[in-house]
Parts: sequence; structure tokens; C-alpha cells
Amino acid sequence: NATSLVIKQLKEPLRDRKKVKNIKHSGNLTKAQLFEIVRQMRYKSLAKEFKGTVKEVLGTCNAVGCTVEGMKPTALQAAIDNDEFDCPEK
Repeated sequence: NATSLVIKQLKEPLRDRKKVKNIKHSGNLTKAQLFEIVRQMRYKSLAKEFKGTVKEVLGTCNAVGCTVEGMKPTALQAAIDNDEFDCPEK
């Protein structure tokens, strides 16, 4: 799922899931890493367009607690709605 792909891209060290709880993933993803995750999730997504899937993955980034290109994921979602953040077609 998207959460595990995002955490893998952050390249965080492995942890003991039984002992370490409520971890904050305060990493930063690049645009290229974001689009790589989106391309892997595209076939599972219910969105009609690629940018809809990008917004879905940005929501997951927000839940995980990481940033994309140094910006908050919610700000990037608003930028996609206003056509300020350019997404590729595929």
C-alpha cells in the first residue's frame, strides 16, 4: 500500500514493531520519488487522472508526517488544484 511505499522511500532504519510505537517519520521526499510511488499505486487507484493519484499519495504523506520538496503535502494538494504544481500525464 501507499504508506509502506512512502516509508521505504524515506529510507529509515528498521525498528522493532512490538517495542517502538507512534513513530514520527519526519523525512523529505523529492518529486521524482513521489512520482515513482504514484506510478506503482496507479493501477490500484480509483482516480480518473494521474494527478488524482498524486493527491491520494500526498494525503498518505500527510498522514505519515513527511514533507515533499520541503513543503507540506496539503499545500501541494492546493497547488495541484490551482494548476501551480505540474504533474506528468503518466
